[in-house]
Amino acid sequence: MLDDRAKLLLKALVERYIADGQPVGSRTLSRASGLELSPATIRNVMADLEELGLIASPHTSAGRIPTARGYRLFVDTMLTVQRDELPTVQLMPEQPQKVIANAAHLLSNLSQFVGVVMSPRRPSVFRHIEFLRLSEKRLLVIIVSPDGDVQNRVIFTQADFSQSQLIEAANFLNANYSGLAMEQVRERLQSEVEALQSEIGALMQAAVNVGSEAMSESTDSVVISGERNLLSVSDFSSDMGNLRRAFDLFEQKTQILRLLENSSKAEGVRIFIGGESQVVPFEELSVVSAPYEVDGQIVGTLGVIGPTRMPYDKMIQIVDITSKLVSNALSHRN
Repeated sequence: MLDDRAKLLLKALVERYIADGQPVGSRTLSRASGLELSPATIRNVMADLEELGLIASPHTSAGRIPTARGYRLFVDTMLTVQRDELPTVQLMPEQPQKVIANAAHLLSNLSQFVGVVMSPRRPSVFRHIEFLRLSEKRLLVIIVSPDGDVQNRVIFTQADFSQSQLIEAANFLNANYSGLAMEQVRERLQSEVEALQSEIGALMQAAVNVGSEAMSESTDSVVISGERNLLSVSDFSSDMGNLRRAFDLFEQKTQILRLLENSSKAEGVRIFIGGESQVVPFEELSVVSAPYEVDGQIVGTLGVIGPTRMPYDKMIQIVDITSKLVSNALSHRN
């Protein structure tokens, strides 16, 4: 365990490094901490912190910088979030994807880093379904969700259906299953379509299967804004390798989705620090994230991605406020 003096020095070192971006020496640390300690005493404490893996010495400097473990201890036990005056902002209740895009842009502007927002997860519910015959045994399935999103999928069938049969099948689905989740429809169809011709029953099952896939794909996305902000961050602009890895991460999106999905399982703001686990793929990046809700149900996550050397107190405030704005905008949309 660290004693109070070591904690105070570690806190001062992390805060000074976040502010300046330069390795912190014992003389600077003495001034920043406000403790009347000799340089030799401070050097001894720094050596202890380094031995614990909380700080490290870059090759080119006598000063020290925080490690992932040091940042973690700082944000978990030493960080105090000041309620600074942020610009007065709001998100208007609009179509969900517009709210999401505006939120990503807002996060990016307020943080001057990268804003990310996971699209809302929605149950795969359909409001209306139609079939359109494209050619023999080839059909277009048109699925409309309750909020008006339209998904189209082409399916191939064993039988060749007439347009009147397709209308019959669509009418049956719309009359009996509109408003239900696709999983519920699939289960009920198995026991309820014996009264219909077996070919039409098979058509309905195929439509429900592609509809479920289409709707899950449509929600499995993340909106990213402000990648170019990293060009002005010295941690990246001075190292093209770091910058390239960051842009690869934004392009692939899979790891970001996994990370946001992970953070949606907890309430409130979470901080992921690069280098402490496989969640954030490399040491130079950290993520501050929070879930957002629609009508009291968590449906997605948003956050800020920036350098490990970010002002965490300000990022927590920005992410927390934006999650509330998104929840409010999506819950009050007409």
